[in-house]
Amino acid sequence: MNPVDYLRISLIDRCNFRCQYCMPDSQALKFLGLSEVLTASELLALIGEVFIPSGFTRFRLTGGEPLLRPDVLQIVEGLVAFPQVKDLAMTTNAFLLANMAQALYEAGLRRINISLDSLVPETFTIITGRDVQGRQRWQQVWAGIQKAYDVGFNPLKLNVVIIPGINDHEVLDLAALTLDRHWHVRFIEFMPIGNADLFGDRGWIPSQDLRDQICDHWGLQSGQVQGNGPADVFQIPGAKGTLGFISQMSECFCDRCNRMRLSADGWLRPCLLNETGQLDLKTPLRARVPTSLLCEQVQDLLELKPEINYKDRQSGTMGASYTRTMSQIGG
Repeated sequence: MNPVDYLRISLIDRCNFRCQYCMPDSQALKFLGLSEVLTASELLALIGEVFIPSGFTRFRLTGGEPLLRPDVLQIVEGLVAFPQVKDLAMTTNAFLLANMAQALYEAGLRRINISLDSLVPETFTIITGRDVQGRQRWQQVWAGIQKAYDVGFNPLKLNVVIIPGINDHEVLDLAALTLDRHWHVRFIEFMPIGNADLFGDRGWIPSQDLRDQICDHWGLQSGQVQGNGPADVFQIPGAKGTLGFISQMSECFCDRCNRMRLSADGWLRPCLLNETGQLDLKTPLRARVPTSLLCEQVQDLLELKPEINYKDRQSGTMGASYTRTMSQIGG
């Protein structure tokens, strides 16, 4: 079991996209009210007084879409100011990134992951939903990616969720983005979290099948890129970037899990695939419970994490009882 030192922080449960695998149309979503979301000062207090003393040194800001949060720059600056923080990254859909990349970089952010599930605007529209013209939306995301690269974010990673029959025919085109750019494309197996209808209709494609397809075309060799996640990293020979494969469906990596998740409303979750063991930190924080007691509760949960990690995986239920969508959990 790896040391658990990595916290994924959801800043907001809202998003300006409605991706099929994250916020499916079949789900009636109830978003958090403003008063239900941790404030910047509350979040930074938890980081400095609870999570860092509990051994967390690596953090990722997620959503929903984190760039919708008005005080996102304040949060980045606050996190960077902690000397114990070894790494800070962000996951975004990049729709607002072109106008914010420079400010985020100046605030101290250096690593960024961008969701890009298709290079075809029409397919991008099918996946991301909303009533915005697909080509315009795709071009705005592409502009955000280019701006982040120009500003100097490194590594710059592109996350791709492969959905059978929708974007699986683009695997080689997406992999080719790594040939001439220092970009790192990560293929993520589609998961049945909050999207049972779509998953049941489409299923998923094992990472090995994608690797075989890429290897047959170009060949593959081992690669390396900075990160805290479970990706298996490869590289097309001679390419500037790398290819990562996150195989949570076909290749269980629970024994390597080094993370917990903090939702926008202050719930700490030790496992993405199991709803047991959740800990409410916002309520006691607002009740002025000493943070030393919250530290003790987090430490207790850390000790339980190995059992929580494996429970549903071993029984084969694979998150079947999950009542939240990925956007509500904090991807």
